[in-house]
Amino acid sequence: MLLDTLICVVYLAVVFGIGLWCSRGQHNNEDYFVGGRRMHWMPIGLSIFAGTFSALSFVGLPKEAAYDDNYQIYVAIMFIPLVVTPIVCWLFLPLYFRLKVTSCYEYLGLRFHPGVQKLASLLYGMYTILWMGNMLVAVGKILQEVMQLNDWQLAGMLIGVGLFATLYTSIGGVKAVVWTDALQAFALGLGMLFVLYCAMGKIDGGVDQWWQVAQEHNKFQLMRLPTSWSDLVGSANIYSVCAFGFFVYLAGHAVQFTAVQRYVSMPSIQAARKSLIVNGLMVSSVCLLFFMVGTTLFVYYQQTGGSDYASLAAEGKGDQLLPRFIVTVIPQFGMAGLLLAGLFAAAMSSIDSGINSLTATVVCDWLAGRHPSLRTSRLLCFGFGLATIVAALALQAAGGDVFHVLMQIAGTFLGVLLGLFLLGMLVRRANTPGALAGMATGLLCVAAAGPLGVSEQWYGAISCLPTLLAGWLVSYAFAPPTARQMQAN
Repeated sequence: MLLDTLICVVYLAVVFGIGLWCSRGQHNNEDYFVGGRRMHWMPIGLSIFAGTFSALSFVGLPKEAAYDDNYQIYVAIMFIPLVVTPIVCWLFLPLYFRLKVTSCYEYLGLRFHPGVQKLASLLYGMYTILWMGNMLVAVGKILQEVMQLNDWQLAGMLIGVGLFATLYTSIGGVKAVVWTDALQAFALGLGMLFVLYCAMGKIDGGVDQWWQVAQEHNKFQLMRLPTSWSDLVGSANIYSVCAFGFFVYLAGHAVQFTAVQRYVSMPSIQAARKSLIVNGLMVSSVCLLFFMVGTTLFVYYQQTGGSDYASLAAEGKGDQLLPRFIVTVIPQFGMAGLLLAGLFAAAMSSIDSGINSLTATVVCDWLAGRHPSLRTSRLLCFGFGLATIVAALALQAAGGDVFHVLMQIAGTFLGVLLGLFLLGMLVRRANTPGALAGMATGLLCVAAAGPLGVSEQWYGAISCLPTLLAGWLVSYAFAPPTARQMQAN
């Protein structure tokens, strides 16, 4: 117990120390939000990975691999290195570096109207607060299982983790976010590799038996074809997975402020492209580890007939399978401390990325030209941290499957934003009325998808494509864009 506590304390002290170290030399918002545009591509690439996949991976991916009969979600994840990275490098990075933006939504203000810029920023803000709240809830689910917390104790833990991440982010700015995320990316990857090693040691027959049992249950199947129309739109299949991989992950890397803020923190487009390659390598390798751990848990409980596997599924608590296994099956000296350190890394890498980016989008998109002080920016950052904690407590009380709720949130908001950017970049006739009509259409379409029983994996396509199509058609009913608006492209 002493070793577990010591591991957690040392880890948190290192993270806070990084925040204090990064606060040195900050003189203005350029330093605070984009690190003076001098950041190195390696920690940026690790930061992009950690901020996106940390808590989601910890609870969602092992559960998907353990309870579902295939690796289809991994197909969607592989869109990031194979499809998303080339498109962002070729289409989006040249635009952002040519315009020298801090907020990617500045492009929408130049291409359409400042009002469209603010609406896009508002959509991003709503998405980010819900996203960060869900990430914190995801970690809370594991903390509750590992530490045997009641609801009030869990609420206190969520508040504590949220306040800690808010404090070091408010002090250190984007440099603190990037460097702590880089540390947390290694903590996640190495921690999960150690869990896989320990779990594989519990399998009778070793790797050969692991492979045989998993094969017998089709655990490595990558493609499930739909058998009917209702199956196509209402459940996970290869088409819905590819739609999610393209529309949501492309939006998350191309038009989400959290990612774009990191690109423009680097001195050149070449450095930004290198960071995306690092992110792609981390995504493909570490997420595969998460899936393999989930499969290992399935094989273990198949061999032992343990009741935890079935009982957690019956209770709708499949997210807690991994922490239950760690605590009850491989309780080695210091293991709980390593798990908790990894959990804190998962939570904080999600929160710090979001609240710093939210502050930056307010300063750039809503307070443009007013030049708020560095102290004001830090206070805004702290306020968004508090809002995230409130959102997490509300979502915790509401309950639900974190992994699937997160996919719904991402598909809804990011799909509309991607549709707006594609409208401005690909349709020369596109104008402000068309952009506004497209946004409204995209949101209405995705709002109708839920009652119709459409899988959340389709939400990105359902929100993006109507935004693009309606914006294109409506634009022809109004005057074409001005020459000044077209200069944004």
